Amino acid sequence: MIDNNKTIFSTFQTISNPQTIQTLKQFKQKKQKNKHIMKKVGILFGMEDTFPWAFIDRVNQLGNGEVVAEAVQINELNQGEDYGYAVIIDRISQDVPFYRAYLKNAALNGTYVINNPFWWSADEKFFNNCLMTKIGIPVPKTYLLPSYERPDDTTEKSFRNLQVINWEKIFSEIGFPAYMKPFAGGGWKSVYRVENPDDLFAKHAETEQLVMMLQEEIVFEDYYRVYCLGRKYVHIMPYEPRNPHHLRYVTESKYSGEQLENILKTIHDYTIKMNEALGYDFNTVEFAVKDGIPYAIDFCNPAPDADINSVGQANFDWIVENAAKYAIEKAKEHKDGAQNIDWGNFVKGKF
Repeated sequence: MIDNNKTIFSTFQTISNPQTIQTLKQFKQKKQKNKHIMKKVGILFGMEDTFPWAFIDRVNQLGNGEVVAEAVQINELNQGEDYGYAVIIDRISQDVPFYRAYLKNAALNGTYVINNPFWWSADEKFFNNCLMTKIGIPVPKTYLLPSYERPDDTTEKSFRNLQVINWEKIFSEIGFPAYMKPFAGGGWKSVYRVENPDDLFAKHAETEQLVMMLQEEIVFEDYYRVYCLGRKYVHIMPYEPRNPHHLRYVTESKYSGEQLENILKTIHDYTIKMNEALGYDFNTVEFAVKDGIPYAIDFCNPAPDADINSVGQANFDWIVENAAKYAIEKAKEHKDGAQNIDWGNFVKGKF
């Protein structure tokens, strides 16, 4: 016959035993820890169809159940609320302000956002050029031009600090032909080749309120587009910007042998240095090579083209593989309840 009182007392003794209590405590901690082992990676995107889904599939293949990926799901945005992503790759917020606000809130709650939404909001191409002059990266001579039309809600009095532009100095330094393009934005929008001062003034009148840069033309022998992920994974692609969009990657290096090796090594090192200074984890850089010197032409592309139909299969595979690898790295490094966002060396004062 079972003595229930004795059994209950024996069970109580076992549970009350310090060693048992410690074991139960450890089990509870381990269980609690296991609840947080799985990290979630999201990708925020718009019209593109090939890269996001391939990225999600590859993260889920490589993540071994510890890191899982999905398209970011948004049905609300409550101030200060954490929506559970360890990492988010941003491919669209430059066009959707609501998404940019979502990402800033996510970063505040510890999400590692690729790219940093605060820096992306502040950055623009003219500043990038200015920064390159301070870290020793060759760039074309560049001047900033005031907008042709005054911004809304301004008057002539708003520009009392602005004197007559020294066009003669600008033209003598830049030379013609030259390129005029917006100081912010991308996608080859509103880019003009100008042949002389009259051509510049005529085309400048078309730009309305855009603030434009006037940039020296680099007559290049070779051109490269370079993917940089995580400020460490570098993929150099011969590129022909004068070709139709779908054929720009269908080209080869014009240099060869040791000279090509030296150029590619310089491009690799410049790319790392630039992205460390800017703080971008997902970016492309374009270099025009003239007389063996790579000039950085465009290096503010935080949501660069990654479509298989334009970059080609081999480049696409590299982008997907390394983007997935880097996202998993950052997810595993993620610390709950901490600020995980990172900044470039310029902001840190280390450039």
